[in-house]
Amino acid sequence: MIKIMFVCHGNICRSTMAEFLMKDLVKKLGREDEFLIESAGTSDEEAGNPVHYGTRKILDRLGISCKGKYAQKLKSSDYEKYDYFVCMDRRNLVNIQRIFIDTNNKVSLLMEYAGVSRDVSDPYWTGDFETTYKDIDLGVREFYKFLIAKK
Repeated sequence: MIKIMFVCHGNICRSTMAEFLMKDLVKKLGREDEFLIESAGTSDEEAGNPVHYGTRKILDRLGISCKGKYAQKLKSSDYEKYDYFVCMDRRNLVNIQRIFIDTNNKVSLLMEYAGVSRDVSDPYWTGDFETTYKDIDLGVREFYKFLIAKK
């Protein structure tokens, strides 16, 4: 089983969007039993809050439910549980080091899988959930291709 944790700052916008887009992708491909997919934030400021309405709006439009998802903070114990920690931006690469030390090279940036050296912009501040969705959708699809090629 491939265990993935998507990571952003608060876990209400980007990492949650990535989590549910990836879950939907593997489900549609009939491979959902091969994956454990979650998301968390490097901050606890949103812990316990529901998915941001902008992310919910995108997911609803795609027919993807995120019901029951509440923001959670990444924990040091997660390092042993997951194979991949896929961050939405470079700031969270720095923040994640305060939570655990990546001794096994499990941490990466989502857009690197798409061959792009930029962060996924935070729609919490920009309000542009469409651009964030396009980046995450591309990143998730390319990350999936990477995983399958590696098998």
